[in-house]
Amino acid sequence: MDHPFDCLVIGAGMAGAICARELAERGGKKVLVLERRDHVGGNAYDCFDKAGVLIHRYGPHIFHTNDSRVFEYLSRFTTWYSYQHQVVANIPAEGGRMELPVPFNLISLEVVFGPHKAASLAKRLIAAYGVEKKVTILELRQHPDPEIAALADYVYEHVFVHYTMKQWGQRPEEIDPNTTARVPVFLSEDCRYFQDLYQGMPIEGYTPMFQRMLDHPDITVALGADAGDRLTLAEGTVLLDGVPFDGTVIYTGAVDELFGCKYGRLPYRTLRFQFETHPVDFWQSHGTVNYTMDQEYTRITEFKYLTGQELPGVTTIMKEYSEAYTGEEGQVPYYAIINEANNALYARYQAEAARYPRFHLLGRLAEYKYYNMDAIAARALALCDDLLK
Repeated sequence: MDHPFDCLVIGAGMAGAICARELAERGGKKVLVLERRDHVGGNAYDCFDKAGVLIHRYGPHIFHTNDSRVFEYLSRFTTWYSYQHQVVANIPAEGGRMELPVPFNLISLEVVFGPHKAASLAKRLIAAYGVEKKVTILELRQHPDPEIAALADYVYEHVFVHYTMKQWGQRPEEIDPNTTARVPVFLSEDCRYFQDLYQGMPIEGYTPMFQRMLDHPDITVALGADAGDRLTLAEGTVLLDGVPFDGTVIYTGAVDELFGCKYGRLPYRTLRFQFETHPVDFWQSHGTVNYTMDQEYTRITEFKYLTGQELPGVTTIMKEYSEAYTGEEGQVPYYAIINEANNALYARYQAEAARYPRFHLLGRLAEYKYYNMDAIAARALALCDDLLK
């Protein structure tokens, strides 16, 4: 029998949803989307909890980009709440705790050292590097001025190293020096976490945006449909429901699972979330508060800041714990652990997929890379540009 579909998309997150829409709308293709979960939107999925707070079930997703094509494309399916993300580090201090903007900036400098010393340090920093510049810890440590080098050590200890140890499950000596070297100090009073031209949150939430994107007469979405149950790759032939399928396949899932982890499982870090609802308007000072020196969790997110939701007298926060990914039921692989050995393992799976001529790996899990939302949206649009030439 012939399949009624021209294209098969595995996964209804950002990559899969954009590809499905482009192939159907721009390419006139009939597209089947298989999604393992019971919802669209991938890890950007949001929903209302029992208290009526709009939460992000898989961790906070804050949209920001300088890519006008991506912003205009997504704007077809949503209007935006103009949210400018700010993050603070909550650290132990003499007599209690203090909060300082992250990335560490000129305001952080004043919080830590007081106005007089901060002004002196700021003057030296700006004379050395210029205003509104992001200067790495490595650059600061190499500066001949001992006070500037000491500042780099302070930022490393209080903002970076303990947080990174929790996030990646590593000791300080195991942390890649290249990562340390890139940690910035922002010579600015701009406390926004991102400086991108376009920033915001879908005003009704991410889920309605994805639902609109997938609402097309030539797109069929099957939820709760595990590709492993319906897709077979055998000797260069793709089988869908046991029948050869010669259309385009875009796969956005875990590439090692696609091949039964035959060469071993690709290593990831996963996240565990603890949601708490409190009978107050707001529970903390900012949408995201990082705990960079103590506590088992890495950060706490309070969603009402992010979404602009007006809901007096109740709020929901989420504590985030980083853990090793084992592949057990319920765990989600979030962050690829990029190193030479893991890249070599990925290359073996990539070579397996390359045996299938119309089979395309796209996205964080399929490509074993970390992508921001805008970057994967741009990749999805570029892939469809190529496919529809």
